[in-house]
Amino acid sequence: MLDIYPIWFLVQLATITFLFLFLNYYLFQPFLLLFKERENNTQGALDKARELDQQKDALLAAIDEKLNEARSQARSNFEEASNEGLEIQRKALEAAQAEAMEINKKAKADLGAAAEKARAALRSDVESFSKQIVKKLVGA
Repeated sequence: MLDIYPIWFLVQLATITFLFLFLNYYLFQPFLLLFKERENNTQGALDKARELDQQKDALLAAIDEKLNEARSQARSNFEEASNEGLEIQRKALEAAQAEAMEINKKAKADLGAAAEKARAALRSDVESFSKQIVKKLVGA
């Protein structure tokens, strides 16, 4: 059978206890601390990443808001400038039409005066031609 000697049992128990305490202090605890530190660093990095992501979202929202304001302002400025341009164009067109009507009236008046002058000249020429024709017919 197997004999168990109490002294060796106590020596082995003391050795195992010593090794357990020694390894616990110099090996297991540093590894556990290392793992905890690593987990804390990882968790800290994740928290920092979440915080930065939230800041990014807030900044993007602010940028979008400012961009929408700028677009709205640009749209209103464009519409205002477009309306001003249309008003200037309308005024210029009205002025050009008024000037064209004035030129047309003046041209009609000048044409009427020239036609009346030509009629008067033709009347006097007709009278002189008719007198010459009568002279030639009567005098011949």
